[in-house]
Amino acid sequence: MSSALTDLFPHPIVQAPMAGGVSVPRLAAAVSDAGGLGFLAAGYKTADGVYQEIKQLRGLTGRPFGVNLFMPQPEYADPAAVEVYAHQLAGEATWYETELGDPDSGRDDGYDAKLAVLLDNPVPVVSFHFGIPTGDALESLRRAGTLTLVTATTPEEALAVQYAGADAVIAQGVEAGGHQGTHRDIPEQDGSGLGLLSLVAQIRETVTIPVVAAGGIMRGSQIAAVLAAGASAAQLGTAFLATHESGAHDVHKQALTNPLYVHTELTRAFSGRPARGLVNRFLREHGPYAPAAYPEVHHLTSPLRKAAAKAGDAQGMALWAGQGHRLARDLPAGRLVEFLAAELADAQTALSTKGGLR
Repeated sequence: MSSALTDLFPHPIVQAPMAGGVSVPRLAAAVSDAGGLGFLAAGYKTADGVYQEIKQLRGLTGRPFGVNLFMPQPEYADPAAVEVYAHQLAGEATWYETELGDPDSGRDDGYDAKLAVLLDNPVPVVSFHFGIPTGDALESLRRAGTLTLVTATTPEEALAVQYAGADAVIAQGVEAGGHQGTHRDIPEQDGSGLGLLSLVAQIRETVTIPVVAAGGIMRGSQIAAVLAAGASAAQLGTAFLATHESGAHDVHKQALTNPLYVHTELTRAFSGRPARGLVNRFLREHGPYAPAAYPEVHHLTSPLRKAAAKAGDAQGMALWAGQGHRLARDLPAGRLVEFLAAELADAQTALSTKGGLR
């Protein structure tokens, strides 16, 4: 099955699906055309919106690509805690001259309708975040000719992914930008995630299905490292966020290498679930008080984030980024794939001839 997955793309490079308008069709097409695996992000879109993006992507490339789905979330948020947080954010709403969003705007992200779209219009690869789909869903996708991947952040989650019947597991290290794909949101475990190389090694010894490594990867030498650790491919998000075809706001792209943003942190400030982003004013002021309430907090802060982006105010935006953000390169996505592939080849040559990575 490792070959069934990696045979789809010449280079072991997967463009991470980044929700919120970043992973647009032109980005996925550029990555796939260059020999990687481009991905669309279905999160926060309507089912029809997903269908239209798939249609558009197919018009841009004949190469394989993937689509990512968010799993529906259980109802365990404390409404009182969400209300308290809303009161805390009242000043932000006044500042940005907007209303707070409705925290009860929906929990399932239109999952069933989007899954139906992918069964009616099969794509080569579908991945899942925030949990594991049912065995029936995975089998239905397999019968449609689709390979399935599910994110895991621990060896135990990876084993559950294998038992469910997925074709491969995405090992997401704590270095990764954006949302951690934990299967259960446990506040007591915030910040306790495993680093990528340790996670890949442990998952590789726990499951027999292929592993795709994700988290902080920005250079071909890092891809070589995770392949040496047992991964079949590497998934990169922040590296592609900075590319010309990315749908990220220019302010977000520029912030990745701006000396003002010296590090990242995991925070619940913007969505109520742990997600890694550049430390800005909003994260510092509200992160310590944000409740474990996804997607309620996501809905609550959505108008604030949109208003901040419209104003070009990076201090109020969710600047998702992995720990390697300072290594971002301002390049077309296809050129980035070429650079990464060349760096990977150089690193593998060094490994075989000198006994170590450069």
